[in-house]
Amino acid sequence: MRNFVPLTLIFLGLSSTAALANDFIETHGDWSVFANKPNKATSCHMGSEPTKETGKYKKRGDAYVLVAHDRQEKTYNVVSFAQGYGLKKDSDVVVTIGKKSFKLFVDGETAWARDSATDKALVVAMRGGAEMIVSGISGRGTKTTDTYSLKGITAAHKAINKICGVK
Repeated sequence: MRNFVPLTLIFLGLSSTAALANDFIETHGDWSVFANKPNKATSCHMGSEPTKETGKYKKRGDAYVLVAHDRQEKTYNVVSFAQGYGLKKDSDVVVTIGKKSFKLFVDGETAWARDSATDKALVVAMRGGAEMIVSGISGRGTKTTDTYSLKGITAAHKAINKICGVK
């Protein structure tokens, strides 16, 4: 796995406007925690990079997953996957954790859950799993499969909940 901390600037540019002021707080296993304040933050997120990337591509940007809370916007557990390439229009990114699968809609290079109930279910599955497989198709038709370690996700999620005051 690549060093996650240098990707902070990428994360900040792709997540909500409130995240622009977020700083690295700590690491739990393969997950890093960011917030706009160490205590009583209004914007918190955690993220990780794939431990394995497969596909027949020549060039690809950084891939990563984020889970974000924004108390000002009243949004919690918003999950997004940056794929590092333009995704095929009207396709789905499929996230598989154990026997559970989730279809996410695509917008440019990013995949999102369709609603907050799916975000919540995805986070619950992530916290209960060991590995997450993310499959997508580029605008050129290239299929990719990324494998994420879920080691440390529960501790990272507890950290963003505590920092952002989410119960």
